Amino acid sequence: MEDTSHAVSNDASVHIAIPTFRARQVPDVPEDVDFIMDHLNDPNFDLKKSRSVYSLKSEGKEFKGYKDTEDMESHYESEHYSSSRPESQSSSAVEFDDDSPYPEVRAAVASKDDPSMPVNTFRMWFLGLFFTVVVSFVNQLFSLRYPSVFVTGVVAQLLALPMGKFLSFALPQTRFNTFGYVWSFNPGPFNVKEHVCITVMANVVVSGAYATDVILTQKIFYGQQVSYAYQILLVLSTQIFGFSFGGLLRQFVVWPSNMIWPGALVNCALFNTLHNNWGKRERGHIPRERFFFIALACSFVWYWIPGFLFTALSVFNWVCWIVPNNVAVNALFGTSTGLGMGILTFDWSMISYIGSPLVTPWWSEANTIVAFVVMFWIVAPILYFTNAWDTAYLPISSTFVFDNTGNRFDPRAIVNSDGFFDEAAYAAYSPLLLSATLAVAFGVLFASFVSVFVHTFLWFRRDIARRFRSNLKDERDVHSRLMLAYPEVPHWWFGILFVICFIVLLVTVSGFPTQLPAWAAFIAIILAAILSLPVTMLQAITNQPVPTQIMYEVIAGYMLPGRPVANMIFKVIGYIGTAQAVTFAGDMKLGHYMKVPPRMMFKVQLVAAIVSCFVVIFVQDWLLNNIEDVCTREQANGFVCPSSNTFATASLIFGGVGPKRLFSPGAPYSSLMWFFAIGGLLPIPFYFLARRYPLSFWRYINIPVCFAGISNMPPASGINYASWAAVGFVFNFLVRRYRFRWWMRYNYILSAALDAGVVIAMIVIFFAITYPTTIEVLWWGNDVWINTADTMGVPLKTLGETQTIGPQVWS
Repeated sequence: MEDTSHAVSNDASVHIAIPTFRARQVPDVPEDVDFIMDHLNDPNFDLKKSRSVYSLKSEGKEFKGYKDTEDMESHYESEHYSSSRPESQSSSAVEFDDDSPYPEVRAAVASKDDPSMPVNTFRMWFLGLFFTVVVSFVNQLFSLRYPSVFVTGVVAQLLALPMGKFLSFALPQTRFNTFGYVWSFNPGPFNVKEHVCITVMANVVVSGAYATDVILTQKIFYGQQVSYAYQILLVLSTQIFGFSFGGLLRQFVVWPSNMIWPGALVNCALFNTLHNNWGKRERGHIPRERFFFIALACSFVWYWIPGFLFTALSVFNWVCWIVPNNVAVNALFGTSTGLGMGILTFDWSMISYIGSPLVTPWWSEANTIVAFVVMFWIVAPILYFTNAWDTAYLPISSTFVFDNTGNRFDPRAIVNSDGFFDEAAYAAYSPLLLSATLAVAFGVLFASFVSVFVHTFLWFRRDIARRFRSNLKDERDVHSRLMLAYPEVPHWWFGILFVICFIVLLVTVSGFPTQLPAWAAFIAIILAAILSLPVTMLQAITNQPVPTQIMYEVIAGYMLPGRPVANMIFKVIGYIGTAQAVTFAGDMKLGHYMKVPPRMMFKVQLVAAIVSCFVVIFVQDWLLNNIEDVCTREQANGFVCPSSNTFATASLIFGGVGPKRLFSPGAPYSSLMWFFAIGGLLPIPFYFLARRYPLSFWRYINIPVCFAGISNMPPASGINYASWAAVGFVFNFLVRRYRFRWWMRYNYILSAALDAGVVIAMIVIFFAITYPTTIEVLWWGNDVWINTADTMGVPLKTLGETQTIGPQVWS
């Protein structure tokens, strides 16, 4: 509508009609608000960049692509976003993505598939089982040794390619007909899907079986005799039932495109480099496979310097070299028992100690480093230098617990011959004391546990409810559409697997001397099931694991006081159930990205897990029966069982002494229980701030990541976190922002190459020099960091000959 006003000219008296317009009404809610709110809970999704694309679509304009001659992979700017999520496959409004909306995924994963590739082949099973046995054997063998060497999945991934190509050359191509099934030892060239299955079988067994620590502790620390039947049943039941949880979570953490799984992207990038680009010339830049092998060679050669020839460059506590006897300086800048404020290290194994900084998204790394600075570079020093909880009489950072004379706590002094806690012996010995960082770490773990539930409820409750009704056909990204070519694994497969493992577990805990009642095992399984979804979602989005061991120990300590063995088994059931769900779901996402048939993935994961259980049991049993002085400090070849010692000590702390004597009201560390409230409340204000300001930095603040990300401290040091965050800032912020093409092309390849070079160098150094010889490089560069108050663990304050610390009454 318009009206006119008349203006009169004094000169000509001409009436001129001047139109006036009513003020245009601008909506107070942006038209793309639904699009923004749909993706608000996904920090990996760039809302600012995506809004313009959404606006073009909503106005009916065509988004112009790039010329064929340009680098499509690097220029692609997510033009295929949709404004709403499909509720069903029949929806006529569904828009499909021609590629992933995430540049991390586009950089590593091919958006095409060849369903005719043979996967279920003889050479795949042969090499898969070979690596399953070898990786299980080597890692279990050296898990009892310090220093140890671990064969990772990347090593198997690299070695499997030439071995597979050799088998495709050497095996006969004769075709056989067995009961109507036509097969051959050599169905053609070794392909990427066979390679993926072999690598997945190695990935499944890299960490061994957590329950073997229970068996070792019972044998060595409690002097109990356990049968092979008990060992096999315990390891199989605890190691496998988490697999069923991972399978049942597929619609939440595998199929959705926003569950990007950064760890799986490294494997994908390496697979595509080794197969798709092999031998191809690329104009204008170095080919990916050449870049990979150059970076691997450089990593391999360089590691010999900080890893063997000049080890001071690894820990690099350079301030401590200047004042080696200044305890305060060593406490702040040390890396063995200090806070690691030196920041720098020249050792990739130290930089990637808590995970590769090239893989974890920068926003996740930023959350972690801010939380680390607050908790361990501000709070922990305040506690230490004010002597809170008598921490000044102990090293500022240590994974060990101490007695009231400042020495390491002896767990054997408070347990009887039957493996039960002896309260009288505890009353006659000492209270249990924690270092400053370990006390803070307990508080952080308490907060982490609660914050995961609160964060998941606030941010993902609608997504979770929606996905209960969804299936793979409802997903619209290209990778899910390509996977529709293969039949999915029915839910009842995972259900039957769970029922079998559950029955075996109940028989184990009831029929053998475990101290654990069946009802407690059932509670542990329920807790593992509840935690599986939020923990797996967090890992899929942030690449940050959530440690839950301590919480299971605390819960079991309250439920079953004075039962160390029961505490261990309860923790194993709960923790490994969730951890295996994360592991199996991550490998299923790798199979999803690489277009491996889901039922084939189910078979290779399950077979590898079962075979590994038998291997680790017999390897450990052989070690315990044939190595003299095993698991003692006097063991000549270093088989001192470092992780098992920690595991056994924790069983006595929480199963023997118990959390009631440590954290309950009136106990020395009762104030740490406030962290439960902190973890529950902190996510709430940031959630509402993010919803009020959706395009601001508030949406990137993730409280579970803040707490879970710093859970490796101790034994990690500040030098691990600071260097990790610095490298992450350079590559995942600066390079990604200003050299996006380079980042898309090489970032994940570089991560895989650096990891592989270090692992291969460590194996060569160990097997060629450390283990078979007594060769040592003795000079200042290998000694300067050792001769410091940091490495020797000197406390800030010293005790008199008859002086004790801690509470005077503790039983």
